[in-house]
Amino acid sequence: MHEDRELAEAQRAHWQQTYAAHPGMYGDEPSAPAVHAAEVFRTAGAQDVVELGAGHGRDALHFARCGFTVQATDFSPTGLEQLRSAADGLGLSSSVTTTVHDVRDPLPLPDASVDAVFAHMLLCMALSTREIQQLVAEVRRVLRPGGTFIYTVRHTGDAHYGAGIAHGDDIFEHGGFAVHFFDRALVEALAEGWELKAVYAFEEGELPRRLWRITQTVPR
Repeated sequence: MHEDRELAEAQRAHWQQTYAAHPGMYGDEPSAPAVHAAEVFRTAGAQDVVELGAGHGRDALHFARCGFTVQATDFSPTGLEQLRSAADGLGLSSSVTTTVHDVRDPLPLPDASVDAVFAHMLLCMALSTREIQQLVAEVRRVLRPGGTFIYTVRHTGDAHYGAGIAHGDDIFEHGGFAVHFFDRALVEALAEGWELKAVYAFEEGELPRRLWRITQTVPR
């Protein structure tokens, strides 16, 4: 537990420094998973979206442009400051709220209060399996019946799996970034009690990173 918290604090500091040194580091265009998620959420009739690990906001802003009310969370105040500034510049500040939040803690939302939750590469950060399980339980708690959760994670077929500094629990640190690589058994375990709709394999970035995009819904 102590080692988990130390790694978490080190990663928080690393992301703060990274966002400060590279404002808008992921650019203005939304990620491909966010574009897909917006279509899924719209088809499902969702009106409000929570994004976990929103960073500087390229995906949160895409959801807002698509007409959703967006609650964006991240453990980096610096990233969220950049998100708010971008939302103001685009005239979207009325559609986007931000909350500094560490996903190791309970989500600051009431039970069954949102239609959709999105998390791009948040669950595969420096989180233990226990912490990931607790987070997914929290997502389930805040989603309404029929609500949709779409998340992406790097998996054990990724080139960086097994490389760099090993922290145990399939967490490896490479270039200062710690990643929990998912296997299919973990995906299946996290979907217990949900309706697992899709596990889609894709690649992103220059390595390229190898990821899964998982879609699961709360039974009605």
